[in-house]
Amino acid sequence: MRIVSLIASATEIVSGLGYGHCLVARSHECDNPKEVLALPAITSPKFKLTGDSRDIDAQVKQVVADGLAVYHVDPEALERLKPDVIVTQDQCEVCAVSLADVERAVCQWAGAQAKIVSLKPDCLADVEADIHRVAAALGDAAAGERLVERMRGTITAVTHATAKLRKPRIAFVEWIEPMMSGGNWMPELIAAAGGENLFGEAGKHSGYMRTEELFAADPDVIIVAPCGFDIARTLEEMPLLTAQPGWSKLAAVRNGRVAIGDGNLYFNRPSPGLAETTEIIAEILHPGEVDFGHKDRGWVPLTGTAH
Repeated sequence: MRIVSLIASATEIVSGLGYGHCLVARSHECDNPKEVLALPAITSPKFKLTGDSRDIDAQVKQVVADGLAVYHVDPEALERLKPDVIVTQDQCEVCAVSLADVERAVCQWAGAQAKIVSLKPDCLADVEADIHRVAAALGDAAAGERLVERMRGTITAVTHATAKLRKPRIAFVEWIEPMMSGGNWMPELIAAAGGENLFGEAGKHSGYMRTEELFAADPDVIIVAPCGFDIARTLEEMPLLTAQPGWSKLAAVRNGRVAIGDGNLYFNRPSPGLAETTEIIAEILHPGEVDFGHKDRGWVPLTGTAH
């Protein structure tokens, strides 16, 4: 079987199902597990994303407003690779190649027989459904059942470990400028990790939030994990937030309860890795009470930010 994955979460799903050896190509954003980096990347952004989070937001909005696709998929590469299964998504047009992009590319490949599997996860249940959908396309429904059960088992274990602990009030920031709160699966993971989510609604796309709302809520904990950014990139962006008047007065800042997460690898990727994300959130919310070994890899505390 020959599989092409055009979104990072699908690559993790395929690998988690035990079919990583069948992957023949990936998207330019697929980076986990590390072995996939040796595969050809057959997608690319149609323009160079430069500047800080404010600049990137403006560029993407302009492209979408002009009715253009954000990414390109190479139809000649698809024809050359002759995949049996292509996994893509139609959840977010700025996250990865869209279903329409893939369908156009496949249409250019005369006689194509590839099965296209499109993922659209808006909540945790949808992520599980997508795992089952990919497993079914690969002809191995049992592998999907096993992977979902492992994922559920990890999340349930975190919930049990934090059930009797105090539930800190948490603000999860998914984009810095303009500021956005985490929706989709994030409120569910926060609840599972023993926290009280203040912004964002489960099952709905991430929404905008004003700094005034953040300051008025005065959360116990703030996690910043922008979509597509790793820890180092987020730390570079943080002055856009920490320079806001009143930042140093927030309880989370005064108490050293601001954390930077790897948004690219964990928080914003709807894959089996969300189980580890739940562990990361629990570590941040309950220091000294739970420790799954993710600190300094999946997240770091933010220090020296008072202004």
